[in-house]
Amino acid sequence: MQRGNHTVREFILVGLTTDPMVQLILFVVFLGVYSVTVVGNTTFIMLICNDSQLYTPMYFFIGNLSSLDLWYSSVYIPKILVTCISEDKSLSFAGCASQFFFSAGLACSEWYLLAAMAYDRYMAISKPLLYSQAMSIQLCEFLVAALYLGGFINCSIIIKRTFAMEFYSDNIIDDIFCDLLPLAKLACSGKDGYQVVLYFLLASNVINPTVFILASYLFIIATILRIRSTQGRLKAFSTCSSHLISVTLYYGSILYIYSLPRASYSFDRDKIVSTFYTVVFPVLNPMIYSLRNKDVKEALNKLFK
Repeated sequence: MQRGNHTVREFILVGLTTDPMVQLILFVVFLGVYSVTVVGNTTFIMLICNDSQLYTPMYFFIGNLSSLDLWYSSVYIPKILVTCISEDKSLSFAGCASQFFFSAGLACSEWYLLAAMAYDRYMAISKPLLYSQAMSIQLCEFLVAALYLGGFINCSIIIKRTFAMEFYSDNIIDDIFCDLLPLAKLACSGKDGYQVVLYFLLASNVINPTVFILASYLFIIATILRIRSTQGRLKAFSTCSSHLISVTLYYGSILYIYSLPRASYSFDRDKIVSTFYTVVFPVLNPMIYSLRNKDVKEALNKLFK
């Protein structure tokens, strides 16, 4: 960075710690987690593509969720690994913008994908006789294409507003990656209008899918309560349990960071939460959707045989 009246040319990522020994330990941990993420999500995608038993709308969405997680983790973790073992903590202005663009686009897409999965579960439980017709492969493909398009359009607006701000005085990002809040903290001008646009986009892209998911599950709960047998209720609920876990973990961490008042931000605390949804969460989804799933276990057995 050139200080004074010159604009920032690169950013410095502080990371989780500056202790060399702890950084080495984190490198080993993150490398292990990333390896499991790649293997787990790739295997899950291969199973869905190659096993005819998994040619259903539910697994179509789960396969896209695995693709998103694989791509999302690959945006962040390689740079985090380099930062842990290298003395060079810098990230170019263009590199920061690129990282931010893909991460924001994928995050927005995942919010809407989880909402589409909630609608899929609603149709499967509330209208089982019409499920195969209502959730056709053409509709599923349209929904996935629309959520990707919507996610990246929204992130384009966010990134345009974010990097339209002027960065003059400081280039130290107190985080493990380029994120909204640390960048807004570094900006020297243009913050007022940015805050309004930022919170409007976050509200529309987080609250809307959240409301849609809640509405879907209200209808699902009403349908389950009308089932007379306890076994039937448990079976219906079990088809939603994995999705509920994913929604709770993902939305919980996102809302925890971005819904807090500005005065209550703690970057040390938020870095830990950011690490969860960027590093840990992508490795959890294959486990969440496979450990309690009979169809996936059978497909795995076929693959190993």
